[in-house]
Amino acid sequence: MGILITIDGLDGSGKQTQSELLFDNLKKAGYPVKLISFPDYESPSSALVKMYLGGEFSRDPDFVNAYAASSFFAVDRYASFAKDWKKDYDDGTVIIANRYTTANAIHQLTKLADGDRESFLEWLCDFEFNKLGIPSPDLALFLEVPVEVSLGLISKRHDDTGREIDIHENASHLTRAYTAALFSAEKLGWTTVHCTDNGSMRTREDIAFEIFSSVKNFLNTHERKQKNEKLFNYFSYRHE
Repeated sequence: MGILITIDGLDGSGKQTQSELLFDNLKKAGYPVKLISFPDYESPSSALVKMYLGGEFSRDPDFVNAYAASSFFAVDRYASFAKDWKKDYDDGTVIIANRYTTANAIHQLTKLADGDRESFLEWLCDFEFNKLGIPSPDLALFLEVPVEVSLGLISKRHDDTGREIDIHENASHLTRAYTAALFSAEKLGWTTVHCTDNGSMRTREDIAFEIFSSVKNFLNTHERKQKNEKLFNYFSYRHE
């Protein structure tokens, strides 16, 4: 069985960059590794996601309720798992996911009252990991970037690349998403990586080093745990 590591955060936080750097660093360290990204815009499975983010239902994200919107993204992940990376995962590959179920926890939790948040997270995990049967993350990394910094990065990316701004990339939604992310990180045990220092982004190399160190420590601990379990099982078998 493989290891699934997810990287998530607000828009503009550097998820893609850090996912790619982690992939490169793990590959150099000799790990079998595969990088995946969501939504999978090249696949027909992302059709509803593209309609939603493109504002075809409404330019107001709240128009599509949290459960419906979550299902759009979850089905895209299911299709990707079934078609593209299940075999690698089953064969023991380290899978790095740029966004995952964690993104639903960040962006869809914003649509719910405080008292409904915990039950939504329970539903979300049950729906994706039990009902759909896609893997749950072994390690979830949250790139923490304040909203005002995130908005500046989104604006710069738009100016530099011409990439269209989607319905999540505005001050109102991102402010709520930031609060939802902090709530989810605490409830679901995510590892938080603070990406700013005195209001400015740390260098991508500095952030990447922290992420790689955290992941390497996790993988080493996981390997030791597996060896100990095998040893325990061996001695249990010998004394039956």
